[in-house]
Parts: sequence; structure tokens; C-alpha cells
Amino acid sequence: MMRDHYVFTNGRLQRKQNTVYYVAEEGGRKPLPIEKIRNLHIFGEVDMNTKLLNYLSQYDVCLHIYNYYGFYAGTYYPREKNVSGFLLVNQTEHYSHKYKRLFLAHQFIAGGTHHMLRNLRKRKEETSDTIEAIMAVQSGLQTCTDITMLMGKEGQIRKHYYEGFRQLIKQDFAFSKRTKQPPNDPINALLSFGNTMMYQTVLSEIYRTSLNPTVSFLHEPSTKRFSLSLDLAEIFKPLIVDPLILSLINKRVITKKHFDYLEGEVCYLNEEGKKRFIRAWEERLQTSIMHRKLKRKSTYRYLIRLECYKLIKHVIDDEVYKPLKAWW
Repeated sequence: MMRDHYVFTNGRLQRKQNTVYYVAEEGGRKPLPIEKIRNLHIFGEVDMNTKLLNYLSQYDVCLHIYNYYGFYAGTYYPREKNVSGFLLVNQTEHYSHKYKRLFLAHQFIAGGTHHMLRNLRKRKEETSDTIEAIMAVQSGLQTCTDITMLMGKEGQIRKHYYEGFRQLIKQDFAFSKRTKQPPNDPINALLSFGNTMMYQTVLSEIYRTSLNPTVSFLHEPSTKRFSLSLDLAEIFKPLIVDPLILSLINKRVITKKHFDYLEGEVCYLNEEGKKRFIRAWEERLQTSIMHRKLKRKSTYRYLIRLECYKLIKHVIDDEVYKPLKAWW
């Protein structure tokens, strides 16, 4: 079974013949089953060379790099093999056509809002005011005639959502508002780390389709970023990341001792905190649900791939895109 592999310690990745080894700085050498690895996530200081990168490319392994604090630094994205000029032309045309782009942007927000409300409704006696506020903003989404207006409404929805989100937290964690650059408290640190893992998971699934990850619809395409992963992640962050964070905190799997501070301002997960989060993250992605359309079990990770396929069908005018809205 394909899986992700995570490296937290300092060392070196090297290829010897047809095997990849991780050589730890403190000693010891571990072979990595490259034919079973989907993504490599590097959190430590790791040396490597082009010989290794070429070998990773042969097996379509994406390499994601994070700095010491767990903040995303970049991705080695192997040469695309599932290329389609026909799809790229249509994907670009849906971006450049105002109303085609607006339709897709609306759908991404609709999927994300559905899952935000789903989380809040699990404790609706405490969050009823927040739910009403979100639904009031949601009812006005159809009046948005451009992306800027739509993003403004989406920002309002998220502001209300995070006000309700803090009511779902059982531990004594202070959380007044969402702060990203940088996160300044444990909840924001968890949200930033979880969202980063979500973006890279979505990116790795996009890579395994014919979609171009730089052509997006809700978020503006830009240089130096795979903006389509930001679009699709809008649907899955409140479905996967947020409930996972609440579970880890409320079950005390992650506590205040799993966070460190940089100069008293930047809060981040320490190594043990990241390991605990990632163990739970991998378990969640492998969780299966019975897909009511496919009539078979599907993992959360594969639901992301299915979302990519649905988007492909839409941009080639095969089937109108409808975002995933959890029914279970």
C-alpha cells in the first residue's frame, strides 16, 4: 500500500543502486521502500543530491520541505507524466471566462461552508448564534458577481466560524481570532500546520491527475505557488483538519507541552507535537467511508482524488461540478 514517509531528524538521503537509504546524523542507516512511498516530508536538515531526485522522479514521489518550525518551504514536484493539452486549454479557458470561473469559485466555498456548519452543528446548543450568522452570509453569496466580492463573503464566513470553533475546544487554550503569519497561540499553530499538511496532500493528488496545479479559480493564480491546491483544500480543511484538531485537543493527545515559542511571539508544534499530529493525520486519511455513488468504500485521501476527477469532467464539459458535501 502506498504511504507517506516523514523525516524529523537530521541526516542524508542517498541512493545506492536501486535502494534509497536514510542515513541519520547520529548514526544508523535505514532503507526506504521507494516503490511504496507516495510523498516524502522532510522536517529535519537533510542532505541529498540530483542522483536521488532523479530516482524519486522515476517513482513519481513528491518531496515536501518544511523548516525547523514546521512551516512549508517548498515542494520538489517531479516532471508531470499525466499531461493533457486538451485539458489544459479547457482549464485555462474556465479561468479566463468570468462566469465559468465564478461558478467554480462558488462551488468550492459551498463545499467548505457545508463542512464548517457540519462541525458547528455537532454542538449546536452552544453554536446556534454562529450557525445563524454564517447562514445569513451564505444566503448572500449568490449576489457576488466577481471573485473579490466572493472572497470578501468567504472571509466573513470564516470569521464567524472561528468564533464558534473556539466554543468546541474543551482544554484551556486561548483562541481569540485566526492569525496565520505567524501563528501566535497553540490553536493557530495547529490550524496552520494542519492546513499546510492539507495543501500538500491535495497537491500530491492533483499531481496524479492531468490537472495543472497552477491554474486555479477561487484563488488568483500566481507565480511560485500551486494555487489549485488552495482551491480544493477549501472543501477539505473543515472536513478533515478541523475535526482532527478538536479530537487531538479534547482527548488530550496534544497539550500545551507540545508547543514551543520563538521570541515569545511565534507559536509552533515541537517535534513530539508534530509526530502526534501526523500519526493521527495519516490514520484520518486512511479512514474509509461507504461512497454512496461508487457503492464501495473510499478513504478520505481518495475522496480528494475523486474531487480532482470531478473537476476534470467539468472543465471538459462532461459533467457539471458539484463539490463534496459529507453525508455521513
